[in-house]
Amino acid sequence: MDAEKTREHIVCAADDLFYKQGFQHTSFADIAHAVGISRGNFYYHFKTKDEILAAVIDARITERRRMLQQWEGEQATPAGRIRCYINIVITNGADIENYGCPVGTLTTELSKLEHGSLQCAAEIFTLFRTWLGDQFAALGRADDADELAMHVLAFSQGVATMSNAYQDREFVRREVDRLCAWVDAQAAQTV
Repeated sequence: MDAEKTREHIVCAADDLFYKQGFQHTSFADIAHAVGISRGNFYYHFKTKDEILAAVIDARITERRRMLQQWEGEQATPAGRIRCYINIVITNGADIENYGCPVGTLTTELSKLEHGSLQCAAEIFTLFRTWLGDQFAALGRADDADELAMHVLAFSQGVATMSNAYQDREFVRREVDRLCAWVDAQAAQTV
């Protein structure tokens, strides 16, 4: 495997381990073992765990941007795109039940650690907030677009937390349906 592919494999493995075990509880050895490389080869690519964290955050931001662009291509209406976001808690239901929201759990952990990368990790929320705000503005709700975007973000984090705590898929489905109906009502107000 060439150096670039090895680096990508390390970032992917670290992302998965940070999500499932937590940043603090994941060691270099854990990541090297998951990738199947020696620690010496590992250090060639990353000197510190903070370097790996930065690469994981960058990869998550890149992946989330790709996902948002995909939704824009697949959904003709802003309301349809917002519903795609809302449905993340169902699409990723099994992982969220077991580990929580990948963005929420990482930012919470980094906050508790008073880690310098917290603001970088929070950029994923900012990406969602801005994108959702743009969708609400396109829906004709420019005046309160950010407030509505924050409502949807707060919903997704709350449902993800309750899903992780109670592992009740029916509850998640009901809440998703309820918020999708709310989005449809917002869209109907602007027609």
